Amino acid sequence: MKNPYIWQYIPLLIQILAATGLALGMLAGSWLIGRHRNSKTKLSMYECGIEPVGDARGRFSVRFYMVAMLFILFDVEVVFMMPWAVIYRQLPQLTGSRFFGFWEMVVYLSFVAVGLYYIVKKGILDWSQDKGDL
Repeated sequence: MKNPYIWQYIPLLIQILAATGLALGMLAGSWLIGRHRNSKTKLSMYECGIEPVGDARGRFSVRFYMVAMLFILFDVEVVFMMPWAVIYRQLPQLTGSRFFGFWEMVVYLSFVAVGLYYIVKKGILDWSQDKGDL
């Protein structure tokens, strides 16, 4: 007679119980061993001891977030180029055409170049003068 299907989940249950027990053990050990001395400096807003000055909610330019998003966008585009570069020599056998994979990447890179041209012309990457919010 075969084991019921539910028995296959026993190793997973043991792993979950072990991870939970380890986490709870570390928390309990930290609470038991750790020092509990509260002071005025420790209970202040900043634990480093520096008195807070000004508002903590400073305003950032939209340009900062635009550059961050563009970095992620172009980073992902480079990641899409990696598989193509790895199998470039096998593309003629896979597609049946000698230059199909090459022209496909030329079209892809032209879209990327048009996007980069638009970004440069819009002035998003120009940090020399702050134009305020875009």
